[in-house]
Amino acid sequence: MKTFSQRKGLKPVSEIIQTESMNSELRNSLWNALDIAIWSRADYMYRQHRRSDFELFSESLWFHYFKEPIDSRPNNTSKILAAVRAHFFACAWFEVYDFLEFVVNHHDQFKPRLAEYWNGIFERELSAYRFVLGHITDITSTQEIEMLELTLADSRFAGVTGHLQRALELYANREKRDYRNSIKESISAVESIAQIISENPKASLSDALKAIDKKGSLHPALKEGFIKLYAYTSDADGIRHAMQDKPNLSAADAQYFLLSCTSFVNYLKAQIK
Repeated sequence: MKTFSQRKGLKPVSEIIQTESMNSELRNSLWNALDIAIWSRADYMYRQHRRSDFELFSESLWFHYFKEPIDSRPNNTSKILAAVRAHFFACAWFEVYDFLEFVVNHHDQFKPRLAEYWNGIFERELSAYRFVLGHITDITSTQEIEMLELTLADSRFAGVTGHLQRALELYANREKRDYRNSIKESISAVESIAQIISENPKASLSDALKAIDKKGSLHPALKEGFIKLYAYTSDADGIRHAMQDKPNLSAADAQYFLLSCTSFVNYLKAQIK
């Protein structure tokens, strides 16, 4: 029988936003991008009368990456590719990223196309990394993931936690993207905790933050910053209008709001005496 989390499609945040792991969908997609961008290109694998680009690449791979004798490579192109493929699908998640960096920096002519392919895949599969100038860099830290996990485990404020959980679900749903409503749920979590602290369950976020500020427990810059974010997500001039002008709100947009709002929720919780 499936557990509650399985029925709801929930996983630890560190698995949803792939920081120290790599699921099969992400690994398969990265290999497919390699195949489309490089392996399957005309004349890359085989050349008449001279060595192919793949043979030259494999020499560099064995020499500088595997650090194995070059003459230990298999004796034909198909077998070499099979050995590279076997490594790619058997190695640890971080070794895949090492391999991708090596590949992209060996193929300067393919670097822009590969970076575009892979960054699209990283975003689609919720990887915590992106290609920037030939290197893979973090866009989400393990500390941010741990912060979100701890906040979702806090049972003191069910309404607040519920909004953040829903924001995460909408952000992580690969079958039906709903970044707009994920953002609205993230802001609603801040509004909910602000209402609790201001002791006014009907207050808007703006009014609740102003009330908290009068108690002297809120930095003015933080107050103004979140009032502006709230205005952006409001019905009047925010996300609903933005969806008409900019229909492609991205995973990065939803992730930014989820992590920023989680951090501010924790800040506001600390104001509770």
